[in-house]
Amino acid sequence: MTLLVPLFLGFITAFIGIIPPGLINMTAAKVNLKEGNKNAVSFVLGAVLVITFQVSLAIFFARSINARPDLVILLREIGFVIFTMLTIYFLGIAKKPKLKESKNNHRSKKRRFFLGMLLSALNFFPIPYYVFVSITLASYHLISFETNYITIFVSGAVLGSFVAFYTYIFLFRKIEKKTDSILENMNIIIGTITGVVAFLTLINIAKYYFE
Repeated sequence: MTLLVPLFLGFITAFIGIIPPGLINMTAAKVNLKEGNKNAVSFVLGAVLVITFQVSLAIFFARSINARPDLVILLREIGFVIFTMLTIYFLGIAKKPKLKESKNNHRSKKRRFFLGMLLSALNFFPIPYYVFVSITLASYHLISFETNYITIFVSGAVLGSFVAFYTYIFLFRKIEKKTDSILENMNIIIGTITGVVAFLTLINIAKYYFE
């Protein structure tokens, strides 16, 4: 298995996990629009630092769980439910988020860095997300839980997280007036992706029970 595979998969996994509109990426976009690129990048670096720890912790849990086939199938079933609910949410319920005005445009980069860390630390979704994804990828022999592969996967996830956040702070600056349309289409794209993942997970669960 080439080391480029876990790097690429870590990157894609992180990008897909972060690109749906949420508190952290929308805050990064808002900071960029109201306070400038330097503060936004500082905010993102704080968030990514915490994500690095969260991904590493998730992989540790996943490696332990992977040795228990009964827990693996249970996690897949939970993941199927979660991705099905996400599909329903993004395709039928989600509304276009709005960027709120900031009353104070003068914030230090240091404060924004710690704000990024705080908001990221309060977001517990990455841990179960990466546990589910890494176990699923391992079941298809796309990644291994050996130390070198884990390190490369985490590195890819960190890089993908930064690129996803920077995509927000860059695009929202360039096309601020078109953000509503973009977010509406993004909901459709993300809903389609989660739907495909839910379908593939269901197939995997069915194979386990009917083999």
